[in-house]
Amino acid sequence: MINIKSKKYVINFTPPDVRAFLSLRQKIGWGEMNLEMAQQSLSNSLFHVQICHDFELIAMGRIVGDGYMYFYVQDIIVDPYYQGLGLGKVIMQYIETYLSKEAGKGATIGLLAAKDKEGFYKSFGYIERSGKPLGRGMCKFI
Repeated sequence: MINIKSKKYVINFTPPDVRAFLSLRQKIGWGEMNLEMAQQSLSNSLFHVQICHDFELIAMGRIVGDGYMYFYVQDIIVDPYYQGLGLGKVIMQYIETYLSKEAGKGATIGLLAAKDKEGFYKSFGYIERSGKPLGRGMCKFI
């Protein structure tokens, strides 16, 4: 449990309820997703951090990947009502702690930053790929 601005928040490391996850995604404008696909994705994640207030999911993050060579920071989400309190930073601190223990020498840790959130991730040591020497990076959405 953490206290921020006289409010108590509960942190746990289990997958969030799939409906709460989908609701949180919609609150930040990430659109709808198939319930089954969301459940399978959450179930197959390597690590979860969720923050609740009054039993409601208000922030979360997770790591996906193979658990050896590749780790991807995924779904760092904070309910707009609770943004600006440092909850995203708390989530990333737990994620970085996990990665420091699990990602060995030679592993790759990646993420796709939401627009204008690159600076947030830079504060944790992530870099933007300039195109040299590794290329700019690409993705495909279906």
